[in-house]
Amino acid sequence: MTKKIAFLGMGVMGAPMSLNLQKKGYQVTVWNRSAASPHLARVTAAGLSVAPAIATAVDDADYIFSCVSDVPDVKSVLLGEEGVIHDAKPNALIIDFSTIGKPAAREIAKTLKTKNLRFLDAPISGGDVGAENGTLTIMVGGDRPDFDEAKPYLEAMGKNIYYCGDTGSGQAVKMCNQVLCAIHMVALCEAIQLAQSQGLDPDLMIEVCQTGAAGSWAIANLGHKITARDFRPGFMVKHIIKDLRLVNESLSDLELPGVTLATQKFKDTAQLADALEQGTQAMFRSY
Repeated sequence: MTKKIAFLGMGVMGAPMSLNLQKKGYQVTVWNRSAASPHLARVTAAGLSVAPAIATAVDDADYIFSCVSDVPDVKSVLLGEEGVIHDAKPNALIIDFSTIGKPAAREIAKTLKTKNLRFLDAPISGGDVGAENGTLTIMVGGDRPDFDEAKPYLEAMGKNIYYCGDTGSGQAVKMCNQVLCAIHMVALCEAIQLAQSQGLDPDLMIEVCQTGAAGSWAIANLGHKITARDFRPGFMVKHIIKDLRLVNESLSDLELPGVTLATQKFKDTAQLADALEQGTQAMFRSY
């Protein structure tokens, strides 16, 4: 029997992810808050069914994917007055790809369970490149049988699929991931600054250093974008600031000075014209 899939949130990540599901032969209905989104236009042109409302999208859906931005957005889409909780059929499996932190994931799962709805938190990493190529890393928290059931669908969108533990565990791993991403960006910007100060071609430095122990996703995918002054977003500055807010909220008595520095550098970047909507590589503008 063909399972019905709803995908809510046609942004820079959600749109290509839904298209990768389509390429694997899955039946997908999508919904987006803004009908004017160019990403929504893209999936429409590819032949995906576009629902006018969440209720229409999730009607009789077996799997409901969501990929939006912050905690309030996820709660609105899943739990709000017109949210999934009111119209999803009993026992539907809801999988959220947003980055919202462990406490929010647990709260959402608990609320959905009152309506006999299952939930997996499944934050993603890999940027727009990973979403386009179907090579995302997906970090999943929730009940193991639900993960096993969802895995074939997740494999249509990602290359590295990890079961991280009970509800919220995917979010916990994502917080660690964002710490690495943020601090790697500081390191990349400062290495480029150092290269320039010593009369080196920064593109040469990037080519050399990415092949050794200093290699990272940031240097390989964003290094040359910085030198080309290409700040188009794969992952926006405003989103990493949100994620670092979640990291800082989870610290309790733990001190992470690298996180403090990265947070400040991104906040400095956010003060520059148009930077909030630019990619994280725009941090270089603040140097």
